[in-house]
Amino acid sequence: MQKYRIYWGIITIMVVGLVSCNSKKTKEKPLPFFNKADFTPEWIQKNDPKYAKIHTIAPFKFINQDNQAVTNQTFAGKIYVANFFFTTCGSVCPRMTENMHIIQEEFDGDEEVMMISHTVMPWVDSLPRLRKYVKRKKIDTKRWHLVTGKKDEIYQLARQSYFAEEKPGFDKDEEEFLHTEHVILVDTKGRIRGVYNGTLELEAKRLVEDIKTLKQEIG
Repeated sequence: MQKYRIYWGIITIMVVGLVSCNSKKTKEKPLPFFNKADFTPEWIQKNDPKYAKIHTIAPFKFINQDNQAVTNQTFAGKIYVANFFFTTCGSVCPRMTENMHIIQEEFDGDEEVMMISHTVMPWVDSLPRLRKYVKRKKIDTKRWHLVTGKKDEIYQLARQSYFAEEKPGFDKDEEEFLHTEHVILVDTKGRIRGVYNGTLELEAKRLVEDIKTLKQEIG
């Protein structure tokens, strides 16, 4: 019996040690900032002159599935996840939505974490169509907004603020179709802190862990 107690005592010490190391690692290695379209990570300290110039998402205003205005102020002080989709997409978008569900379920009831999905086909995705999509995909609209608006405003925000496309879109023609698998993590001050392949479940799980890290940073 004493041997078992010693054994479990050793296991407990090891587990506590690992948790402590992970906690220490989190504090020593916060999430980076992304200031350019090539998504080069930058770790910038508060006392660095560059800290005040970190890239932020530009102000925006769209309409969600319930015909309610959604702006950058909707997410002020919140951690949020952003992506781009369209309801008639048959392969990539459904996988992205399924993986976004992992975020929804992991942070169920957590008002500090929100999501926004922008349609890239606003001429097709009417409000009734978005509402049907919400119902079919079981989306929690209290924390996850599906938004539409003017095409040029959506595309400009995607390309110049979120750096959403795999190849920089600053020089692309306005009429060139926007389609990206990127999912973007934004912090409480509107700064990009992570980019993920939205079609991969493994990436969604990495995103969950990064959100937890971000919550510790601001906690």
